[in-house]
Amino acid sequence: MTTPRALRLAHRGDWRAAPENTLAAMVAALRNPACDGLEFDVRGSADGIPILLHDATLERVQGRPDRPETLPATALRRLGVPTLAEVLAAAGTGPFLDVELKGEPLLGVVPVLEAARGQALERAVVSSFEPETLAWIGHRRPAWPRWLNVEDLSPATLALARDLGCRGLSVDWRAIRPAGIRAAHAAGLEIAGWTVRRKATATRLERLGVMALCVEAAALDG
Repeated sequence: MTTPRALRLAHRGDWRAAPENTLAAMVAALRNPACDGLEFDVRGSADGIPILLHDATLERVQGRPDRPETLPATALRRLGVPTLAEVLAAAGTGPFLDVELKGEPLLGVVPVLEAARGQALERAVVSSFEPETLAWIGHRRPAWPRWLNVEDLSPATLALARDLGCRGLSVDWRAIRPAGIRAAHAAGLEIAGWTVRRKATATRLERLGVMALCVEAAALDG
């Protein structure tokens, strides 16, 4: 029996072509025939606009000490930080999206995602390491698929994902083992893995039954 191909989601876009979480990085990833979609991080600007940024400050990528919540979206855009709406428009409706929420829950995320992917949030998931954030989304849009981002597949972790009403978990790839996959599937939870850089690792995890992989570098190319 042929193993189903796991989705390859570009980790913060293709940072080989442009800085991570920028519009150029997303476009570069989507031009790669092996890429099935995108993973990116969302925070809020000072004026409540959802923007793409992983870190709590702009220091590492943009070389500035500012926190995103202290600058309006227009100023952030001039520094290379795109809005969520811009990225969703560039992606269109085809690619699968893993929208990871960082920081405090942001009201503006819901209408922006809904405008782009519909009431069912088609071909997308909302993910977070914060159970409170996933509960917040679930309260407002219970039909939206959600992933709990985690570092293990322990019984307690699986139980938390079930209690939150998540569709699945996105797990540090190093913690994915056959027994954990079986337990997750028995609990009705799908498994994605993060963050894979080698093609051989991606192939091995695919054979274990993960449905998606957050990938970068060589793993993004096939």
